[in-house]
Amino acid sequence: MKNKDKPVYLLLFVLAFAVNVAGINVNFFTDDPGLYAAIAKTMLHKHDLLQLYTYGQDWLDKPHFPFWMIVLSFKLFGVSVWAYRLPALLFFLLAARYTYLFARKYYDWEAAAVAVLILMTSQYIIMSNTDVRAEPYLMALVIASIYHISNLNDEFTFKDLLLAALFTACAIMTKGIFVIVAIYGSLLGQAIFTRRFSSIFKPRFWLLYLLTLIFTLPEFYALYIQFDLHPEKLVFGKHGVSGIWWFLWDSQFGRFVNNGPISRTKGSDIFFYVHTLLWAFAPWCLLFYYAVYKSIRKIYFKTGLAEYYTLSGGLLLLVLFSLSKFQLPFYANTVFPLFAIVTAPYCYRQLSVRANKFRLANQGIYIILFTIVVFVINIFLKPASQLFFVVDCVLFFLLISLIGKQVKDLHRKAFFINCSAVLFANFYLAMVLYPVLTSYNGQIPAAQYVNQHNYTNIYSGRMESNVFQFECNNPVTFLPVEKFKDMNAPGSVMYVTQYLLNYLNNNHIPYHLLKSFTHYPQERILPAFVNTDTREKVLEKVYLISR
Repeated sequence: MKNKDKPVYLLLFVLAFAVNVAGINVNFFTDDPGLYAAIAKTMLHKHDLLQLYTYGQDWLDKPHFPFWMIVLSFKLFGVSVWAYRLPALLFFLLAARYTYLFARKYYDWEAAAVAVLILMTSQYIIMSNTDVRAEPYLMALVIASIYHISNLNDEFTFKDLLLAALFTACAIMTKGIFVIVAIYGSLLGQAIFTRRFSSIFKPRFWLLYLLTLIFTLPEFYALYIQFDLHPEKLVFGKHGVSGIWWFLWDSQFGRFVNNGPISRTKGSDIFFYVHTLLWAFAPWCLLFYYAVYKSIRKIYFKTGLAEYYTLSGGLLLLVLFSLSKFQLPFYANTVFPLFAIVTAPYCYRQLSVRANKFRLANQGIYIILFTIVVFVINIFLKPASQLFFVVDCVLFFLLISLIGKQVKDLHRKAFFINCSAVLFANFYLAMVLYPVLTSYNGQIPAAQYVNQHNYTNIYSGRMESNVFQFECNNPVTFLPVEKFKDMNAPGSVMYVTQYLLNYLNNNHIPYHLLKSFTHYPQERILPAFVNTDTREKVLEKVYLISR
């Protein structure tokens, strides 16, 4: 790398950071963030960090660590959508930092810089930093654990021992014990391919395993307090549910074979992540596949790799997800830092003539696609203001002009422009498309209406109206629509969808309609919604009603 390319890297780091945080104050437009934020708000108001509740009911689905981080943010900055996203964004930055540290340890500066840019410009990473779930936390905790374990494998230090155990324990308390497949799988792969298998049984690693268990005890204690200590509680439709057993088995292996209390009706597709990565890890997916092929080929022909942690940990967890009966796109985000490190050297180094052509073609396809998609969306979306679109276009043009003049190497130039195209597209999403989308979330104005009229007894007819639950100042209770007649307390109001209102009408159950709101019920952004001419066809009404 020539020194004059460094300012381009630094500029893209700054711009990538800005785009990743651009959606920090966008209202929620999917259900999960509303659910997690509402649970954390309840923890704050109850002054209880051990027990998780939603709609006043015990909630057993995810471990506690992300909620502790959100509660801390709410405590410091108040309850808001940006305070909900803030800790996740900090962990995203931590993931970028550890991606750099790990890549720099085994590769040169440019490979580390490229790996960080790949991570910061991966499509689903940017989307997940607005539509925040648990993945930004998990992503940082996994790569941080692997980094300190790799240091511990080289030389024993108390710092690496403690940090490796702490990060691993926090990862387990974020998603469950399956994350050790990536963390310890990376160590296992390194030990096998370097023919040092016995190293994983060194006293330092037995101490690591013990400390990890000790640092995970807060999760076991919280589950014991809420569930195991109270077998009389009704959870998943039955009594005597053990939170600890759920954490160790049902939440992991139960989902893996799809026979636990939380399951999915759709069948699994072993190639789900193969094609999902085409957009989720865009625009780097095809180069990642090429990098994996080349790495495996080197291993087969006994040509040594710089390290085996990233390939082993990343592929093991991806295979596990692919075999699982419970598949969701954002699961793969966990190992994107590992994928970025594997891919980085193949983004700028000289390859064979055919490989160079493939790389340029791949870069060109994604550059064109990202650019065209923005213009097409803007044409059909017809936003009220074109300001952000114009600013986005001007910045994109200036950036690629700068890259064209500053960077002489064709492959680095293509890489930089590809990063720029991703940032161009996602700045538009955060500043234009997402705000339009949230303006059609009827749960938000419904909650605002409830707050303005100071209703104290608030009910929801469905448990998937979590943005409404979060936005309401007072607690929201779930009440099945069949029990609507029981809502007799003064100052009561109920949030219902069109489907639930139809039930009341069909069963001739009287109610008083307070107000209706336009609502887009999908989490996926359908083309029919983007097109202003067909948008009405995919909208529906939601309602506030009383007795």
